[in-house]
Amino acid sequence: MKNIANRRVSVLYLVLVVTFCICLIVANLVEIKTIDLGPLTITAGVIIFPISYIINDCVVEVYGLKRAKLMIWLGFASSLFVTLALQLSIALPGSAEWTSQDAMEEIYGSVPRIVAASFLAFLCGSMVNAYTMARMKHTGNDAKRFSLRAILSTVYGESVDSLIFFPIAFAGVLSWGMIASLMATQIVIKTVYEIVILPVTICTVDRLRKAESK
Repeated sequence: MKNIANRRVSVLYLVLVVTFCICLIVANLVEIKTIDLGPLTITAGVIIFPISYIINDCVVEVYGLKRAKLMIWLGFASSLFVTLALQLSIALPGSAEWTSQDAMEEIYGSVPRIVAASFLAFLCGSMVNAYTMARMKHTGNDAKRFSLRAILSTVYGESVDSLIFFPIAFAGVLSWGMIASLMATQIVIKTVYEIVILPVTICTVDRLRKAESK
């Protein structure tokens, strides 16, 4: 596995990084919307964001912590670029035919706050997730323990992410009771998401290992 970590960047790694960045960008754009899921309230980002943690697990497992940290920083940079591009687009004067300036400002005007919260939460949560995976890998690198590593790293990472993100993003916008409910719900749902998709994650890791070892 050391040979894999020391190789030049592979096409498969690039695909994972691009997918990771896209998931992060989309999650940030849709995170402003809250959704009622029966008695629970979640944010729209929950349908996309957990995928980034699954990719993070795969990258740490196959390529190592160094490559995972590179991917996390690239995701950070890509989200920042999109945020700046959106704010520049809002600031530019519209044409005479443009009638949706108010709607654009209302929707994307709050994105900087969401993204600022997401940046800090994502960076801390993803790093905790990656470090947990890497640390636990040293104590047991067999395939059977990968499931435990993936689940526990997600619980720790998502907990840190939610504890940072929701108070910053929604303080003064939603009640503290609603914020606490969102935090607890997101952690549970994203962890369940990880468990349900675990067979796919394991299969992906196995295929990546075989492909990268050729």
